Amino acid sequence: MLTRRTFLTASSAALATRLFAAPKDARTPNPELEKLGAVALAEAKKHKATYADVRIVRINDQRIGLRLSPERGTGKTLSVPNVSEDSSFGFGVRVIVDGAWGFASSPLVTPAEIARVTGEAVIIAKANATIQPKPVQLAAVKAYRDRWETPHQRDPFAVPMAEKLELLRRVSEEAKKGPKVFSSAATLSLRGEDKYFASSEGSSIQQLILQIYGNVDATAVDRENNISRTRTYTPTQASAGWEYVPEMNLEENAQRIREEVVEHLTAPPVKPGKKDLLLMPNHLMLTIHESVAHPTELDRALGYEANYAGTSYITPDKIGKRIASEHCTFIGDRTSPRALGTVGYDDEGVKASQWTIIDKGIFKSYQTTREQAHFIGEKESHGCSQADSWATVPFQRMPNVWLQAGPRETTLESLIGGIEDGVLIDGRGSYSIDQQRYNIQFGGDAFWEIKGGKKRGMISRVSYQSRTPDFWQACDGTAGPAYWRQFGTTGDAKGEPTQINSISHGCSPTRFRGINVILTD
Repeated sequence: MLTRRTFLTASSAALATRLFAAPKDARTPNPELEKLGAVALAEAKKHKATYADVRIVRINDQRIGLRLSPERGTGKTLSVPNVSEDSSFGFGVRVIVDGAWGFASSPLVTPAEIARVTGEAVIIAKANATIQPKPVQLAAVKAYRDRWETPHQRDPFAVPMAEKLELLRRVSEEAKKGPKVFSSAATLSLRGEDKYFASSEGSSIQQLILQIYGNVDATAVDRENNISRTRTYTPTQASAGWEYVPEMNLEENAQRIREEVVEHLTAPPVKPGKKDLLLMPNHLMLTIHESVAHPTELDRALGYEANYAGTSYITPDKIGKRIASEHCTFIGDRTSPRALGTVGYDDEGVKASQWTIIDKGIFKSYQTTREQAHFIGEKESHGCSQADSWATVPFQRMPNVWLQAGPRETTLESLIGGIEDGVLIDGRGSYSIDQQRYNIQFGGDAFWEIKGGKKRGMISRVSYQSRTPDFWQACDGTAGPAYWRQFGTTGDAKGEPTQINSISHGCSPTRFRGINVILTD
């Protein structure tokens, strides 16, 4: 029986497909989208809004997993697949009336509903204006009429589910081989975001953003000593199509982590104390995320995020001052190929760009939106406005943030060769950061001892602690461009109500001197 809910859902999906379908070589937005956007802009103008924008957005998420583990009491291996899919379609309207913001949204994408919801946004703006201390001030931006897509060859959502599950089966079986490997799992996640943006300043922009990521893990058990260890391989998460999947090398790395997790079972614990650290890109990316990218969000530095996500020790008075060693140049970026935070334009129609956050240890500039730029005397936004759906308000979100590679002649081996007593850390582990991003503690996924300039065997139970400025001042070298890699994080939470962001952080293997290493589980 066809219910009203089923009918509306099917109708909405058909409308979204029609609106966002376009020839692959199209350079301008679908005219139907532009007509819908014009309804909001005209309604806002009628209500004397000094600014308005509308976003029409469709989001598709697909998560596929397969786990191999023994059945209790029989010893047989159970193969458990898991598939989940979500989709969302709707629009949101922002207006400025009497110097204040108003926002409203709806999942019903029709001209009449767009006009009605725009009127709601106006009412909200007028109410906000009664308590607004100063009128909203927006940095200037050029008007664009454009269509942008994540570069891709094969739509990952069009790939048959059987092909995806077969890949995960092969990968998890490779990781499970060996008597000491208790269980294994492999996953793939796909995200597609179609979005259309139009503003009263003349922009009309359609975008398609694709993201794909996955991993494989193996858990080994030593029942006699009551120890278990897990080793995970996470390839670079990417904005790309299905053609990227073979580049992940999931099957090849499943064998490697199977061998390493068994070695980790018998790895001796670290001897705590001051040690030099060599941090690999798939580990250092999280330290960059927590101790550099978050503290340089301007709204955090100004205290706007204090209630939920904390503040920042990098306050505006530190602009132009040293906060890291001369080996540390950090770039804010929304253009890096395949990075998760790479787009054509942000959710205010600002064209994607890159800029210097820290230049050879000197703090230069924050991440900003159009509304924030004038807070620190800048005339243009860095394009960091983003919402995680049509139903949420765009606000300042992190771009890709990366550490510039060192000189071409600096190799991984030369960095190791300069360490008398240290630890090489690979992959993500547990972590802890205080509310100002000032005190940090990080673990990892796997650890190797470095003695006398040589990489030795695996060790275990490693974490390191530091104060953020001391940590980055202790950086004395990073490997050259040939070693530079970027890795993503897909669950960056911020705001109330909470919004989720996905971004990438890039670096080469990097060395730090005299960091406090502790023994931990």
